[in-house]
Amino acid sequence: MNSKMMISSRYLLTCLLALVLLLAGCSYASSTPQMMKEAGEGMAPEPAMDREYEMAANQEMTPGSSGQAIQRIVIKNASLSLAVDNPAESAATIARMADELGGYVVAVNVYQQELDSGAKVPRASLTIRVPAEKLNDALDSIKKESEQDPISENVNSQDVTSEYTDLQSRLRNLEATEVQLTKILEKAEKTEDVLSVYNQLVQYREQIEVTKGQIKYYEESAALSSVSVELMANEAVQPLTIGGWQPAGVAKDAVQTLINTLKFLANLLIWVVIYLLPVLLVLYVIFVLPISLLVRAWKKRRKINKKPAPPPAEDQS
Repeated sequence: MNSKMMISSRYLLTCLLALVLLLAGCSYASSTPQMMKEAGEGMAPEPAMDREYEMAANQEMTPGSSGQAIQRIVIKNASLSLAVDNPAESAATIARMADELGGYVVAVNVYQQELDSGAKVPRASLTIRVPAEKLNDALDSIKKESEQDPISENVNSQDVTSEYTDLQSRLRNLEATEVQLTKILEKAEKTEDVLSVYNQLVQYREQIEVTKGQIKYYEESAALSSVSVELMANEAVQPLTIGGWQPAGVAKDAVQTLINTLKFLANLLIWVVIYLLPVLLVLYVIFVLPISLLVRAWKKRRKINKKPAPPPAEDQS
């Protein structure tokens, strides 16, 4: 009987403990949202602008994260050298062509070039900028100014996508910091705090302007290609021809051969003076001079040994 009552008491105690734990759990669950809400009200809210900047930065810095290809920023420039009939007129034609394509002229220089013969011929140089997508059209139009192939032609491209993306990310961070400093400045009460925050704000605004300038430079350079053109008169590049014979070319070869010969002789003289003579001097001092002294001493001794003995004295008795 006592054992049955003891078992019943233990069973009843276990049920009561489980009921208490269940009620405590329900009470904690119902009070947790309120506690979190109160805690959240006490904390400083995260600025929505910072979250937007962070999302934008992640999207920009992660290539293909949204399934779209990042636009490449490529700077294309070109340079040409042409022989034309009239450099001044060709320069004016190229300048008009740049305006028609939606570009502009950066610089034009027309001057006189003196040839080896003493004659003066006109020459021109100019730099234009045209839309990057029309660069090939501009080059084709410029080449039409000459009946000959270009003396030189160079087209180069520079991919600055990485630098451009870094600058954009830097600009977003700087602008976000500027917003935060502005809010802090509005709430600052002490004079030293106001001055400190203001100085930092000025520095960040300067960095923002510099970064914007760099971004603008990349955008304009990628949008408008630069073309440098050298225009020479045909007389300056065409050699003198007599019945198919080009004396200027022969004279040029002769002069070049003479220069190469003189260069060889000068190099040989330098090697002899700087290298060969010191080496010969060292070899003479180490080997030739001692041997020469030994030979001279040996000859001298031999000469002494071969000296005839004096004749014997006569007997006077």
